[in-house]
Amino acid sequence: MKKILSKILLVLFLIQVIAPLKVYGVDKKIENSYSEKGCITQEVQRKLWEEHVQWTRSYIVSALANLDDKEIVLQRLLKNQDDIGNSIKPYYGEKAGNSLAVLLKEHISLAGQVLEAAKNGKKDDLEKYNKLWYENADKISSFMSKANPTWDENFIKDMLYKHLGFVTDQVLARLNKDWNLDIISYDKGQNHMLMFADIISKGIIKQFPDKFK
Repeated sequence: MKKILSKILLVLFLIQVIAPLKVYGVDKKIENSYSEKGCITQEVQRKLWEEHVQWTRSYIVSALANLDDKEIVLQRLLKNQDDIGNSIKPYYGEKAGNSLAVLLKEHISLAGQVLEAAKNGKKDDLEKYNKLWYENADKISSFMSKANPTWDENFIKDMLYKHLGFVTDQVLARLNKDWNLDIISYDKGQNHMLMFADIISKGIIKQFPDKFK
């Protein structure tokens, strides 16, 4: 009887561990059906978008605590947006890559404004910049859907909105000194962004199959 009970508890534990990974689309294995070039593209996108959430978090920590490295961290975060823009240039061209980088830098700038407003308790500024932040997500979604028909605009918009939500949760958690929630929010945001990165790479591979033979 004890052995049966132990097996049941083990199954329940595994369900609790594995289910969240499925929800957020996390799969550390590279798509088996991809060519070598496809696998490299997927790895590149995962690295870049994971860096996006990592350096965003680093900036949140530094900005809220007013650490000396705040500006240096911000510059590294902004570089990541250029890196993401550069990553799509082989497929969509110089102009498109630069346009995406500009939109992403605006995303970072507005995130900083939202953070400062929340930190200083400025409700009107918080509402203003939060609204602009989500409008920027709409612009990115529109840009992506026009570039690649496999990137559905509403789906991309929903993904970006969730990303903004996870970033907001981290800021609020740190302001409230809820360190456990802060870590949970970051982990969820990281997993979510890995799924987003896979959407990017899969869309590129599907749109330009000849480049991945």
